[in-house]
Amino acid sequence: MRFARTALTAATLIALAGAAHAQAQPVIGLITKTETNPFFVKMKEGAAAAAKAKGAKLLSGAGKADGDNAGQVTAMENMIAAGAKTILITPSDSKAILPAIKKAREKGVLVIALDSPTDPADGTDALFATDNYKAGELIGQYARAALAGKPARIVTLDLFPGHPVGAQRHNGFLKGFGLAAPDAKSNELGKSAEVVCMADSFGDRAKGQTAMENCLQKAPEVNLVYTINEPAAAGAYNALKKAGKEKNVVIVSVDGGCQGIKDVGAGVIAATSQQYPLKMAAMGVEAGVEYARSGKKPSGYTDTGVTLIAAKALAGVDSKDVKTGAELCWGTK
Repeated sequence: MRFARTALTAATLIALAGAAHAQAQPVIGLITKTETNPFFVKMKEGAAAAAKAKGAKLLSGAGKADGDNAGQVTAMENMIAAGAKTILITPSDSKAILPAIKKAREKGVLVIALDSPTDPADGTDALFATDNYKAGELIGQYARAALAGKPARIVTLDLFPGHPVGAQRHNGFLKGFGLAAPDAKSNELGKSAEVVCMADSFGDRAKGQTAMENCLQKAPEVNLVYTINEPAAAGAYNALKKAGKEKNVVIVSVDGGCQGIKDVGAGVIAATSQQYPLKMAAMGVEAGVEYARSGKKPSGYTDTGVTLIAAKALAGVDSKDVKTGAELCWGTK
């Protein structure tokens, strides 16, 4: 009888130890804008690798398309119900997501924005992201040098109205080009006489092509195209090529993904500002694990870096070449 009781005690201890281990494993949720955009695919890879290295469990979800706030809210609620104590999110709608984030934080969940801030930015505990205004400034400076004094006739293929990232990149581009522009705190798109057409691309290749085709109808004399990201840039290039105008137009963009860098090397994009989603995701997971184990929260904004990548170096503009861009594409610096 004593032996049976001892065996039972040992089995119970093993079960308790297993339960304690399960409870000790941090559960972290990652919610991206979409599942298909290469930028967010790479971000998910970075989060998964960091979670594995840190012994955390990663839950992932996304909206159906950029701007799908309802999908992100549902993903957040499901993750919290599954035990997530940290949520990493790239907000599709910087304002509409705030009530859901507030509820999560009131429950003791750490919420970190990756890549895109909420509006206002203090809606989350912390933000790990590119300095998107600076990213815009870099390609604006390059575009100005590339035109070499020619009068600018600019098309901007933006994200969609009111999004902080879209506004910061657009306005930074205008400032870098030397045009009047709102500061980095504004979510309104700056306008200038040199901008002959503005259209929303939603960061999508097909929508970018359609937007560029429409702008060509309105402003066939375009010689410079700014795009919110490289899929939109690829769409713009397709439209220009169909119109026989691709050799006479400078395209600049933001992202620095591996395909985007190939497009720089191929002459599709003249220059792009490279950001580092793997780094954002890894930092977010590490902060989540630290919070689970010590209760320490990150706060404020952490700049995850940006580098101008160009096929052709231009005087007065600090850039790196395509080889360097390919080595760094979406990784850490």
